[in-house]
Amino acid sequence: MQSQSHRFCVAPMMDWTDRHCRHFHRLLSRNARLYTEMVTAEAVIHGDRARLLGFGPEEHPIALQLGGSDPEKLAHAASIGEAEGYDEINLNVGCPSPRVQEGCFGAALMAEPARVAACVAAMASRVSTPVTVKCRIGIDDQDSEADLTRFIEAVSDAGCRLFIVHARKAWLDGLSPKENREIPPLDYARVYRLKAARPDLTIVINGGIESLDEATSHLEHVDGVMVGRAAYQTPYLLADVDHVLFGADAPPPARGDVLTRLVPYVREHIARGGRLNSVTRHILGLYHGQPRARVFRRYLSENGVGEGPGIDVLLDAIAIAEGRPRDADEAVETAAFAAE
Repeated sequence: MQSQSHRFCVAPMMDWTDRHCRHFHRLLSRNARLYTEMVTAEAVIHGDRARLLGFGPEEHPIALQLGGSDPEKLAHAASIGEAEGYDEINLNVGCPSPRVQEGCFGAALMAEPARVAACVAAMASRVSTPVTVKCRIGIDDQDSEADLTRFIEAVSDAGCRLFIVHARKAWLDGLSPKENREIPPLDYARVYRLKAARPDLTIVINGGIESLDEATSHLEHVDGVMVGRAAYQTPYLLADVDHVLFGADAPPPARGDVLTRLVPYVREHIARGGRLNSVTRHILGLYHGQPRARVFRRYLSENGVGEGPGIDVLLDAIAIAEGRPRDADEAVETAAFAAE
């Protein structure tokens, strides 16, 4: 087995894994490896870098995921990412979105292993930061084990030593991105066989993993796991990552403590002109399965949207979720709390 640096990863997710989400996730786990949303090489080179690439020092270890198919542009973008301090540059060869296909990158690139190899080689020649690839097990009718083997061989020969493999093929013609996350069957065994055949590579498995029990089972066969939707829908599972998967002695943080530690970050965000729900949209699932989860979500959803809400809304929501007055002098009295 390889280094434990990728033993547990939180998947990049378009329009979701922004810096607010990552800050929140880092409060739950110190060891989970975090990824940015996919950013195109063009955007990195020509766009607002502070907005697209900004992250806090507490987010390490953190990887920048790039999208693109032009070796020179990707190499330039990778060098910018390295200068910004990212711990890893990851090339997206797995996203099935139509807008990604139109740009000839994402999962469509699985049909062009030579081009992916050229991109990886160009990036690796420009940066000392590790260059990694996230891919599928196949696309459309090009999804045999031999096809995956050829892809991995070409790209690893170009310098990639770590692959994150989504254990589903992608149907680029006929299925939506959402359907591509659910309809093609999972084939974990194929990823296991890839690792067995290439013990020299670090192989991280992705797709449909919903619990740490499942993650532990996968780790008997591969070097790491990447969790996607479960990390957003039930984020408190991250609280056990450090103890269960990394052997940390400290107990998992309590939900209320996590939110209390989030308050200064939110307060500063609002002071800079940011909106409360830019952060709180990421915490709605924190109390999933707990007695006051529904009212916690509803209170934030109804009271935390728009330009007006301030830190008091979050403080009230914490008190609601924890079933206590906000402070010794003022009980939290809301219709939502009373309804619960």
